[in-house]
Amino acid sequence: MATRVIPPRILRNLRYNTATKPLKAPPTPLSPTLSPSPCLPPPTSAVLRPAATADLNFHDVEKLFSHVRNPALLRSAAVLHATAIEPFVDFGTWLLQSNLLLVPGLRELILATVRSTFFDHFCAGEDAPTAASKIRALNHAGLRGMLVYGVEDALDNDACDRNFRGFLRTIDVSRSLPPSSVSFVIVKITAICPMSLLERMSDLLRWQHKDPSFSLPWKQDCFPIFSESSPLYHTRHRPESLTPEEERNLELAIQRFRELCERCTQANIPLLVDAEHTSVQPAIDYFTYSSAILNNKDDNAIVYGTIQTYLKDAKERMLLTAKAAEKMGIPMGFKLVRGAYMSSETKLAESLGYQSPIHDTIDDTHKCFNECSSFMLEKIANGPGGVVLATHNVESGKLAAAKAHELGIGKVNHKLEFAQLHGMSEALSFGLSNAGFQVSKYLPFGPVETVMPYLLRRAEENRGMLAASGFDRQLMRKELGRRLKAAVF
Repeated sequence: MATRVIPPRILRNLRYNTATKPLKAPPTPLSPTLSPSPCLPPPTSAVLRPAATADLNFHDVEKLFSHVRNPALLRSAAVLHATAIEPFVDFGTWLLQSNLLLVPGLRELILATVRSTFFDHFCAGEDAPTAASKIRALNHAGLRGMLVYGVEDALDNDACDRNFRGFLRTIDVSRSLPPSSVSFVIVKITAICPMSLLERMSDLLRWQHKDPSFSLPWKQDCFPIFSESSPLYHTRHRPESLTPEEERNLELAIQRFRELCERCTQANIPLLVDAEHTSVQPAIDYFTYSSAILNNKDDNAIVYGTIQTYLKDAKERMLLTAKAAEKMGIPMGFKLVRGAYMSSETKLAESLGYQSPIHDTIDDTHKCFNECSSFMLEKIANGPGGVVLATHNVESGKLAAAKAHELGIGKVNHKLEFAQLHGMSEALSFGLSNAGFQVSKYLPFGPVETVMPYLLRRAEENRGMLAASGFDRQLMRKELGRRLKAAVF
């Protein structure tokens, strides 16, 4: 983590960060009250931010990690190095999914180890107050937080109701924090609607795309969900209509999501819907887009969707949705990510005799992400809406920063947010923040057992050649070496 690095050529333009408010937020206090953090020093003054510039400085590691104390820097370096060793990741994944967790005593030992290492590194804590403290610490360092209650798949309405109450508490905690310190509240539709129902809805939506005469009585106004190249192989036969019980469950899920949208509108904090597997993504997009039509007004995008650019149809779907939203006069916001389900998506497609929906090469995925980013930056520079560029790729960050600077996005940067996962790509986060852009960290929280699926996915994504992690590890080693030499000499 780093202090502000302000190039001399823009020092004269230095100004307080009052133009980075989400939506219609009241003016941000220049010196919000911040609680102390074990990793960060207590706040000493208001955070100043230069006008946005295309320059990203990664050379001065002393400044880049000046907010990170020695124990935290050592742990971060150790965790990132460990998760880059494939046999270690394989063993950890096996351990957390094994019957050893059922053995009394051994279970507590395993969870305690996970809690003090991977959990503390990638997550914000086990409850909302702890997560709030983490956000205050990040806010002091010049970053914001995307707060997410770390639950995923719900199997029935009881689980959905429990998760729904957790998301409501997340919104309440976000409201209690300094204005603009929370950029988004994250919601997972898979946590508030039974998975079996999302699968059924996705089948029905896919079949209607194949056969437009296929009637869906429950379907409300919605932006396009599919493009001509979207994978439809999940649904091989005409599905039966929803049963009366499924329709009641759908209405309950819609009510839950509607309440979350209303609470976020009242709190003046956008609600961002995470993406999932292609097997249920059509239903998730339906929830997102139908709610965006109802809640996104004027220039304010309250409901944001997520586009996974490792999918071959990602750009085409985004363009169709953006065009439909523009035609209806609805400001639409998107989070752009690369994606997190590469292995399972490829295996599913191959098992059904189809090509993978994932781009054939990593360069194709990079190209898609960068093209989607460029399109959305141009769109928000000239009109309503918003975009979150969630990337750990340094080159994509540099390209987007240069494009935003070229378009003058810094003047309206409440429409633009860069984002990285908590515990990853610290150098990129602070390089972008130092350059004058608004940057958030994705902060899941909840009991260790509940957040376990998230931790397993982080470990899976961070295997071997993950470029962003390698970049951070290199810079951390350099800073640790510098600190050791300073201590000795």
